[in-house]
Amino acid sequence: MELSGRTLAASDAIEPVTSFYLSLRAMDGQPDVVDLTFGDPHEMPLPALVDAMRANLEPRAEDWFAYKSSLAPAQEAIAAGLRDELGLPFEAADITMTQGAFGAIALALRLVADAGDEMVIPAPGWFYAPMLRAADMVPVQASLTEGTFDLDVAAIEQAITPRTRVVVVNSPANPTGRVYPRDRLVALAAVLEAASASNGRRIWLLSDEPYRRIRFDGIGFTSPAACYPWTLIDYSYGKVLLAPGQRLGYLALSPLIPTTERDELRAAMLPLQLALGWGFPDALMQYAAPALERVSIDLAELTRRRDRMVAELSQAGYALTVPEGTFYLWGAAPGGDAVAFAAALAERGVYLLPGSIFDRPGHFRISLTATMEMLERALPALREVGAG
Repeated sequence: MELSGRTLAASDAIEPVTSFYLSLRAMDGQPDVVDLTFGDPHEMPLPALVDAMRANLEPRAEDWFAYKSSLAPAQEAIAAGLRDELGLPFEAADITMTQGAFGAIALALRLVADAGDEMVIPAPGWFYAPMLRAADMVPVQASLTEGTFDLDVAAIEQAITPRTRVVVVNSPANPTGRVYPRDRLVALAAVLEAASASNGRRIWLLSDEPYRRIRFDGIGFTSPAACYPWTLIDYSYGKVLLAPGQRLGYLALSPLIPTTERDELRAAMLPLQLALGWGFPDALMQYAAPALERVSIDLAELTRRRDRMVAELSQAGYALTVPEGTFYLWGAAPGGDAVAFAAALAERGVYLLPGSIFDRPGHFRISLTATMEMLERALPALREVGAG
């Protein structure tokens, strides 16, 4: 059988993740394994999540579970939340409901980009490249500032070519946990405006914000949508609810997009989602969305876990990037070989994510969604392997 070129390209781009994911089957059946790999829950679901779903499970009409597109109550609740949170005049029509951030990103790519277009993605960063390859687009990496992992506006500017159609900003950033300040986003907006004029074609900014509500120490948040009108926001509830298996998210249009273009984008959403295979969330999750706007994992407990791990690993000699947001801890692998480091820990029953998956073979990522008891069990192995 001859597979499509986009399938082969996407498979090749995602291969490090696929291989690692399959390797985790070694954990199956092992007692006392400490899983610090992905942002999965290790405790029972949030009661408020269960309550919101249970409250909407019993049908109230014959069409309760009929085909659904974006439901108005969900759109209205989200627009109101965005107005309060970001201080921008979002309207319900700016919100398109999607199956998590994956669905929102896939929709955004096909909304504004064509085959062969380039998208500038952060490095290290989340797994954008496979989605781009599946859409016949071209990923172009722009490195974050070495050491601090700040947003490097100059690197993004150098990565832009006449084929650039989209630039991604992920804040709070996975895997580093950095939250980018407003002045960097204003500087980026100026670069994108100038490059758009030079190219004779608008460059869009995709603001990837699934961790927006998971921030530490009272640090503020500025969405790029407040600095650059030509911004699309993708969001997922899977992070703040710690329920990634319940696919609920949205794509939001910046309300600063000029009216004519904004109306055109709004009108394009429904037919595009239908053409892409009915990419809306399940009816139950949309019914629950207004209540879920007010639900969050325990940020105080998450802060306690972050502070405990940062203190203990720093004392053990690890070089860490203290996260300002997300639920990840990013650090330099002792000896500079993340794969060997991860393998040594796995022999001791502790599994984490090697930075090679993020094209940073000298780093590692720990998920703080593990329980405190799991983290405490991991610390002796981390100290032992770190001491080398």
